[in-house]
Amino acid sequence: MLEMTTTAGHTHETRVIRSYSNHRLHAEVGAIIREHSENKNDIRTVVRDAIAWDRAKSIADLGCGYGWFEEVMPAGRDLIVGVDCLAENEEPFLAAARARAAEALFRMMTLPAPTGLPTAHFDLIVSLYSLYFFPGAIPEIARLLKPGGVFVCLTHSASMLEEGEHYFDFRNLRKVIERFSAENGEALLRQHFAKVNYIDYPNAIVFHPDDEKSLATYIDFKREFIEKDVDPAIVREKMVAELKRKGQLRFNKNDRIFVVGK
Repeated sequence: MLEMTTTAGHTHETRVIRSYSNHRLHAEVGAIIREHSENKNDIRTVVRDAIAWDRAKSIADLGCGYGWFEEVMPAGRDLIVGVDCLAENEEPFLAAARARAAEALFRMMTLPAPTGLPTAHFDLIVSLYSLYFFPGAIPEIARLLKPGGVFVCLTHSASMLEEGEHYFDFRNLRKVIERFSAENGEALLRQHFAKVNYIDYPNAIVFHPDDEKSLATYIDFKREFIEKDVDPAIVREKMVAELKRKGQLRFNKNDRIFVVGK
């Protein structure tokens, strides 16, 4: 059994993801994304189906949130360790993980940092929509992964900003996404892993004239991401006005799943 300690940190990245502690809003926005996505396959199930679960008994989830991926993970795991910088995520994460594993642990810390977890301990490590906050953790991930183990990470394409950048300068948000994106992720991973494959997940979110409320909620959810560049209220007002004017707004949401081994 692993013994866990807690390390707290305060960085710009933890402030940006503060919105993820609002589980109700997160669930509401998740429903909006599913409803308005052109790709109707749940991205979590695409990730899940890329994993050989018969060889994945000990798992670390970095940037685990409230257990978003654990909700669709098959049961029968031996160990799931979640690492996240938000204390609010501990209880819901553990509830989800305990339904899937004999042992579930949560570690509150801000990555990148030494995790204190054993070397070559995990069959599977996942980092879903989070590695762009801590790409410096890739060497630690390589240390934690067993020989023959798999690291799976999910990230955005930098092109997701193209539509919004017709109206606003999102240079700071672009810097965050480009720290680990669909476009540069392979090169970063190959510095520490010999096997790097990927699965593309093409998608777009489309809003129509009756979707003003959903569009406004979606933009509000992104406020921490965009406020360093532009006042989120101005973005919301402009995008809702553009939806009224054009009758449709379409946002790129292409993602890439990297499946990696030593």
